[in-house]
Amino acid sequence: MHAVTIGEPGGPEVMALTDLPLPEPGPGEVLVRVLAAGLNRPDLMQRQGLYPPPPGASPILGLEIAGEIVATGPGMPGKTAPAIGTRVCALANGGGYAEYCAVPAGQCLPWPDGYDAIRAAALPETFFTVWSNLVMTAHLAAGERVLIHGGSGGIGTAAIQVARALGAVPYATAGSADKCAQCVELGAEAAIDYRHEDFVDRIAALTDKRGVDVILDVIGGPYLERNLRCLAPDGRLVIIALQGGARAQEVGLARIMTRRLTVTGTTLRPRDGAYKARIAQGLRETIWPLLAKRTIAPLIHATFPFAQVVEAHKLMESGVHSGKIVLDMQAG
Repeated sequence: MHAVTIGEPGGPEVMALTDLPLPEPGPGEVLVRVLAAGLNRPDLMQRQGLYPPPPGASPILGLEIAGEIVATGPGMPGKTAPAIGTRVCALANGGGYAEYCAVPAGQCLPWPDGYDAIRAAALPETFFTVWSNLVMTAHLAAGERVLIHGGSGGIGTAAIQVARALGAVPYATAGSADKCAQCVELGAEAAIDYRHEDFVDRIAALTDKRGVDVILDVIGGPYLERNLRCLAPDGRLVIIALQGGARAQEVGLARIMTRRLTVTGTTLRPRDGAYKARIAQGLRETIWPLLAKRTIAPLIHATFPFAQVVEAHKLMESGVHSGKIVLDMQAG
């Protein structure tokens, strides 16, 4: 099969298509012929040598795929073994930038009704991340307010829609007027252009100084103190990425105590298969019907033929995109 390999950590140009043996599905796994694969920021970090795969995971880039099951691993219980030929999208532990990928069966979901491979490939990593953090970690409830940083990215655009679907009130930050308008179109109550506005002041004004109940943060250190000032009593801050850095300066801990705040962080990739299977079940029951009804939908910015993976990474690094970038394995 063709797969993306990395000669040494570095920029997009270190990636190349290489002939590799097909992976063999292990116990509880299925082998998927990949028709499309989504790009995610952890792919960029792994390529740069900053995010090594966990033990046992494929070293090949790629955390989400859509395709067709062509084989099952040994020991798959008969009642739960997916049928050969089933079209699935899956959260991979690695190996998605390839023509075939072995993934745990519990991390597979069917394509929503009416979806093609491109749209299905834009779902797994994004919606698994959003569900695990907003629902399973932050316990976001109907009527609560949530601030979503990076609202125009793949995670952000999904989080806005999921929050609305849960009956919550989402606010978002984004880096331009156009991106803010896009966030509002997707369901954000308001969007804040962080390049020209102080999101702390805007959240105070938008919530009558009460603050938000939940914050989903991709920035990290530079936002920690400001995020704490945005939280209402009993508020929860969930840090899921460190795009701005891993260190925070001059954080007022008294605010955490007096307002009973919770600060936590998560990374999805190292979690075990049982946890990821629980996420998949929640998505199947709550979000997949909404995708089929077009109540919510992935926002896809661009698709690239598999051979143009370097160009796809360059676009993601530029930061000009809104929504998902997807590799089309079938395109010439």
